[in-house]
Amino acid sequence: MAIWDNFDLGNILFLDIETVPIVPVYDELSDDMQELWAYKVRSLRRQPDLEEDIIASDFEQRAGIYAEFGKIICISVGILRTANGELRLRLKSFYHHTEAALLQDFCELLDQKFGDPARFALCGHNIREFDVPYLCRRLLINQLPLPRLLDIAGLKPWETKHLLDTMEMWKFGDVKSFTSLRLLAAVFGFASPKDDIDGGDVSSVYWQERDLERIATYCEKDVVATVQLFLRFRRQPLLSAEQIEIVR
Repeated sequence: MAIWDNFDLGNILFLDIETVPIVPVYDELSDDMQELWAYKVRSLRRQPDLEEDIIASDFEQRAGIYAEFGKIICISVGILRTANGELRLRLKSFYHHTEAALLQDFCELLDQKFGDPARFALCGHNIREFDVPYLCRRLLINQLPLPRLLDIAGLKPWETKHLLDTMEMWKFGDVKSFTSLRLLAAVFGFASPKDDIDGGDVSSVYWQERDLERIATYCEKDVVATVQLFLRFRRQPLLSAEQIEIVR
């Protein structure tokens, strides 16, 4: 049985997160965190004499992808249900300027509705390398308890079968490959999630416009694209716009 057939569709919570640097500009970091960021960037670039302006620019462009220097501003989720013989997708976003508030709301959903890893699953694109580790780290930084589906520290790979990663599924063992959700959308013939902003724009939209609703809309499109890809893996029809509902 293929991994995408291991769980009932109604028992899978599809998700995507959006992250930004913890502060809008490098100069707003504490002196200690500036030093630590500079060390990280010099190590990543393998340039020990990297100039300060490049270090600062890299912070604005890249810090959001590191849980130590970034924060979560939106988590969008999708749940599939069957109504009148038709599959329907219900979307909801948790977004807030205070990270702990949205994390608490999201974890409450997991604890109440998706508590058993043997029965329920989380699904996302690159979820094992990015979304789940980032969520776990930010929960710890905010001193919040890990829900059972995210309490995976020290578990063996076969003990985390409830984490369904569509990018990993597409690899088929090809460890050197990274395939974007946008590319797979084009390959499988469904709408691209990048029709307004893309990941590189999220930080500026947040820190300059403070437009959380626009970011939530973008995040929801990634969830829809992940669902469509998952359905394609299962050789099932794509969802139409009429089958998708957004709950605000």
